[in-house]
Amino acid sequence: MKDLSIFNQFARKDESKSLRQAGNAVIYTRVSTKEQADNNASLDTQLKYCEQLAQKKGLDVVEYFGGTYESAKSDERKHFQKMLNFVKRRKDIGYIIVYSYDRFSRTGANGAYISDQLKRQGIVTISATQEVDTSTSAGSFQQNLYYMFSQFDNELRRDKSVSGMQEKLRRGDWTGAWPYGYTNTNPGKGKKPNFVINEKGKLLKKAFEWKAMSNTSHVEISKKLKRKGLDLSAKKLSDYFRNPFYCGLMVNKLIPGEVIQGNHEPMITREMFLKIHNLLNSREEGRKYNLDDENLPLKMFVKSTECGTPYTGYVVKKKGLYYYKNRRSGSRENRSAKKLHNSFMALLENYTLSDAKYIEPLKEIIEKTFIDLNKEQIDEAKVLNTKAAELDVKLDRLEERFVFEEISKVQYDKFKSKLESEKNKITELVSNSGFNSSNLKKSIDKALNFALNLPSLWQSGNIEVKRSLQFMLFPEGIGYDFKNDRLRTFRVNSIFTAIASISDKLEANKNGTFQNNFEKSRLVTTTGFKPVTAGAEIQCSIQLSYVAVYDANILLVLIKFLRSLDLSNKNNLVYNQQNTIILCCVWILICKTI
Repeated sequence: MKDLSIFNQFARKDESKSLRQAGNAVIYTRVSTKEQADNNASLDTQLKYCEQLAQKKGLDVVEYFGGTYESAKSDERKHFQKMLNFVKRRKDIGYIIVYSYDRFSRTGANGAYISDQLKRQGIVTISATQEVDTSTSAGSFQQNLYYMFSQFDNELRRDKSVSGMQEKLRRGDWTGAWPYGYTNTNPGKGKKPNFVINEKGKLLKKAFEWKAMSNTSHVEISKKLKRKGLDLSAKKLSDYFRNPFYCGLMVNKLIPGEVIQGNHEPMITREMFLKIHNLLNSREEGRKYNLDDENLPLKMFVKSTECGTPYTGYVVKKKGLYYYKNRRSGSRENRSAKKLHNSFMALLENYTLSDAKYIEPLKEIIEKTFIDLNKEQIDEAKVLNTKAAELDVKLDRLEERFVFEEISKVQYDKFKSKLESEKNKITELVSNSGFNSSNLKKSIDKALNFALNLPSLWQSGNIEVKRSLQFMLFPEGIGYDFKNDRLRTFRVNSIFTAIASISDKLEANKNGTFQNNFEKSRLVTTTGFKPVTAGAEIQCSIQLSYVAVYDANILLVLIKFLRSLDLSNKNNLVYNQQNTIILCCVWILICKTI
C-alpha cells in the first residue's frame, strides 16, 4: 500500500496559531510628553505614515488608538492597554500598525514578549518605517532588536538626565517640584532656581515653631493653621516636619547617602529641625492602647519591693475583673486592680495641697507668672484693642457728621465700609491669637482645682493622662510590698515633695510607707530667716526644688503630661486656656527663681 493519504487522519495537527488572514488593522500613535503633543505635528506625521502603509498593504483600518501623550517606559499605559484588549477581543483584527517599534514599546524584553503573545493569537505588529518580515525567524529577531535598542536608548537618556540632576543637586540647587511653602522666582529649564518663602511658607514656619516649642499635636496645629487661612492635614504636616529641606539641607533618592547644603533660604534652624525630629521619634503622639491598658494603668509601673520585678496584669473574663500579677517566674503575687488603684489614689493624696492658706498665694504667683510669660501677647492685644477703640470713635464721629449733614450719603457709606472692614480685621486678629486674659482669675481657679487634686485627675483621666501623671510624680515608678500590702516610693518629683512638705502630709507617715526626701528644716528664706507668710514659704519651697527638678527626664515627662491634657473639646476635663495656666504653674516651679 503505497498511497499514504488514507493515514493523514492520524497526522499530528499544527498547534501553532496561524496568522489571521483578515485584512483589518488598527493604528496606534503616541508621543511621550504633553509638550510634544501640544507643540509639534509628530502625531499627525505618525498617522500619515501608518495610513500610507495600510493603503499599500490593502488593509482596512477599523479603529485608531492613542493619538495623545503617554510614556512607553511602562506597558501599563491606558490607551495602549485599551488597544490590546480591543484586538484580543475582536477575531477579525490581523495587524497593529505603528510608526516605529519604539512607539509600540520601549521596555525591551517585555515589548518583545507582548509582540510574541499577539503573534501566537494571529496578530502581527508592523512598523511604517522599520518594515521587517516577522513570519521568519530572522524577521522576528530583527523586530526584537528594535525593541531592545529602544530600551537601550531610553536607559542612555535616563543616565544622562540623572547625571545632570545629580550634579545640580550637589551644587545645592533643587530639582523637580519645589517643596511646599516656597516659590521659584526664576523658573525655566536650564535656569538656576531661586526659592523664596511665600505667604503659605510663613504660616508653615509657625507650625514648626508650635511643634518645637510646645510639642503641639499635629491635629491641633492643623486647626490653628486653618483658623489663619491655611488648610493642611495632620498627615501633610508630619511629612513636612520630617523634610530637612526646611532647615536648608537637601536629601534626594538620586544621591543616596548624601546630605547637601542647599542654596535656598532655610525656613527654620537646624537645631529646631533636630528638636522636632527627636519629638517625633519619641513616638509620644498617636500611641494606641487597648482595653486592658485602660483598665490596668499601673502595669509595668508598679514593681515588687522584694525583687524589683514589674507587675503585669490580666482579666478574669467570666467575671470581668482585672488583676495585677508579679511577672517573676513562680510568683503567686496577685492583687485586685481595684484595690491597688485605691491604694495609689491614697498615695496621691499625700502630694496635694490641703491647707487653704497656701491656695491664694499660689494663685497670685501663677497669675503674675502667666502675665510675665505672655507679656508680648498681652501687649499685642492691648495695641489691637486700642486700635479697635479708635475705630469705634471714628465710626461714631462719622455717623454724627452724617446726621448733621456734614457729609453726603455716598461719603458716609464709603468710609463706614472702610472703617468696619478695618475693625473686622482687628477683631479677627484678636480671635486668631487665641489669647484672652479677661477671665484669667476664673481660669486659674478651675486649673488649680485639677492641678491640686491629683487623685481626682488621675481617676477621671484617660490612659495617657494617668500614665503621664504617674511618671511625672514618680519618675522611677513605685514599689509594692505584697506581704504588707503597702506602696513605697523610689524617687519623687521634687516639686510634689515640696507640696507634700508644705501640706504637712508626710509627717503623718512615720512608719516609712512614704519616703520624704525633702527636709522641712530647709524651708527658710534666702536671708536665713523663717518665712513669715504663706507666699514666702511657697516661694522658698520652689527655690529649693528648682535644682533637683531641672533634669531632662522629668522635663520630658512634664511636657508629655501637659500635652496629654491639651484637649480641643471645651467640654472635656481640661481646656486649652486652663492648660496654659497649668503650664505656667509647672514652668514657674522649674524655670523661675522667685
